[in-house]
Amino acid sequence: MQKGQINVTTENIFPIIKKFLYSDHEIFLRELISNAVDATLKLKTLAAVGDYKGELGDLTIRVNVDKKKKTLSVSDRGIGMTADEIDKYINQIALSSAEDFLEKYKKDANAIIGHFGLGFYSSFMVSEKVEIITKSWQPDTKAVKWTCDGTPEFTIEDAKKEDRGTDIVLHIDDESKEFLEESRIEEILKKYCRYLPIEIAFGKEKEWKDGKMVETGKDRIINNTKPLWTRKPSELKHEDYISFYKELYPTQDDPLFYIHLNVDYPFTLTGILYFPKIKNQFEIQKNKIQLYSNQVFVTDSVEGIVPEFLTLLHGVLDSPDIPLNVSRSYLQSDSNVKKISSHITKKVADRLQDIFKNDRKEFEKKWDDLKLFIEYGMMTDDKFYERAEKFALLKNTEGQYFTFEEYKNLIKENQTDKHKNLIYLYATDREEQYTFIDNARSKGYDVLQMDGQLDVHFLNHLETKFKDSRFVRVDSDVIGKLIEKEDLGESKLTPEQKEDLQEVFLSALPDRDKFMVVFENLGENDSPVMVTQSEFMRRMKDMSALSGDAGIYGNFPDSFNLVVNAGHPLIEKVLEEKEKKTAARLSKITEKIEPLKKTKEELEKANKDKKEEEIPQQDKDRISELEKKINEFEEKRKEILRGYAGKSKLVGQMIDLALLANNMLRGEKLNAFVKRSIELL
Repeated sequence: MQKGQINVTTENIFPIIKKFLYSDHEIFLRELISNAVDATLKLKTLAAVGDYKGELGDLTIRVNVDKKKKTLSVSDRGIGMTADEIDKYINQIALSSAEDFLEKYKKDANAIIGHFGLGFYSSFMVSEKVEIITKSWQPDTKAVKWTCDGTPEFTIEDAKKEDRGTDIVLHIDDESKEFLEESRIEEILKKYCRYLPIEIAFGKEKEWKDGKMVETGKDRIINNTKPLWTRKPSELKHEDYISFYKELYPTQDDPLFYIHLNVDYPFTLTGILYFPKIKNQFEIQKNKIQLYSNQVFVTDSVEGIVPEFLTLLHGVLDSPDIPLNVSRSYLQSDSNVKKISSHITKKVADRLQDIFKNDRKEFEKKWDDLKLFIEYGMMTDDKFYERAEKFALLKNTEGQYFTFEEYKNLIKENQTDKHKNLIYLYATDREEQYTFIDNARSKGYDVLQMDGQLDVHFLNHLETKFKDSRFVRVDSDVIGKLIEKEDLGESKLTPEQKEDLQEVFLSALPDRDKFMVVFENLGENDSPVMVTQSEFMRRMKDMSALSGDAGIYGNFPDSFNLVVNAGHPLIEKVLEEKEKKTAARLSKITEKIEPLKKTKEELEKANKDKKEEEIPQQDKDRISELEKKINEFEEKRKEILRGYAGKSKLVGQMIDLALLANNMLRGEKLNAFVKRSIELL
């Protein structure tokens, strides 16, 4: 029997391994099985080149749990090890010095294993003792047993083992009893070893017999050794890809598209990426792409390997060239990763371009589901934008699809304003904004439908890319102002008429504080009264709502413009009606206000060039008294106008029609509108 010390320069290595090596202790099983797979693949290589001439036989890797003995074992029939090889690969852990080791890795225990080849030692995180019983593939070699109890001391002795290969036996410690539960081991195996290239057996298959589940004696193989991404696209059918997607994501609807990656230069990368169908924004989930290295599961946190926008995709990537740190759980950022990332972007763009070119109808059918990914990509990745602008689509309210170039050519002639800006009109809700859409179309304009989850952000991005162009929501102003062709001309109303009408219309509104009355000199064919909302304010609020952060704009109350069409006959009719009903009373108030205003103006003129302290107190008091009286008369004047507005069916009907066109008339007000409409009929 040989005794010795593992060649490390500090006794602190085992406490570090046991407590700090991994954030997740379950990784030990992945490491041991990966080693078993490596040993088996090496034997297959030796056989393929003729160095190993024996029978390969059954190469299944077996995992066994013995609750009574408190052991977990992993057995393979790979190349095995001699005593010398155990000494070389297990005992010699080359570390420069205790101080250097601890200093370098005390903050980042996850960086140990890959650096020093310590995969096997992760087993000490869960074990009070570990045994290796192994026999080399080479002829005339003896089986040996290595034992270590978690200190630097070990023993090597002869062992009884007829067959080549290695058994690793873990004597599970009291803190790690969970790893003696079959269900827990099965969970770990399915997570990390589901697609390993060598069959892994854990327990026996069961079947229902005589009213209970009984073992059949047949090995239960927990992995698929030839997953879809390892096969050639030419030998696969569409159904195979859909079936594999269902295997990965049992509860998901069929994907929109898939992309089979198969790269062998300048790096090795295989995989299948799927565009999932997303019904609503709550289904947007990242970390649905699984990363493998030679079919060993590494992580489903793929930021850094996959461009940000593609983390919305589902699927599998496998590359031995992606550098991993010790725990194989965190990606290191280096030039190779960046190359892989940009290559994936290019492949995705090329595939989408091919689908668009070869079957545009099918592409258009899926666009509404697909655009979330493409818009996100175009906003976050300039290189993807350059490729995608050839196949990205804009959809109008008629359900027609256009490339950016096609749409620009469609609207260029008619929707260029007097400042030479191309105006893209858009709606976010076809039903709610239908009146404004219809008005725009009556002028020969086209309106885009921008009702997707990212559309508000996306149109902001497009404005930075499209030269001399603006996106304007179709209900943010009267159409003549959205696309200004010529000046609308001066309003026909006098300042006094505007002032009176402003009070009349404001007082007839259900919530006057939310509105500002503006007058536009529109044509007779336009509505007499309309409700609009500022493009800037609405867009800021939409973006705040989308990001989930109210911010400064999200907290602002809604504010609207009530646009009064000064050129409409009905407005003239309101003026005539108002004059008829209020003129006598208003003129009496005017007679009283005018001399007060004149006196106030004279006093202010006399003190115009004086400093505040030079104005006589008598004049200050008189001006204040006059202001108070004027305000009292102005309030009486407004009361008369409000009284008229409250009784005028014409004013009420026009305002309600404007509110109705904006889906702002509800409940009691809507009921009153219906009754009034019947009366007017």
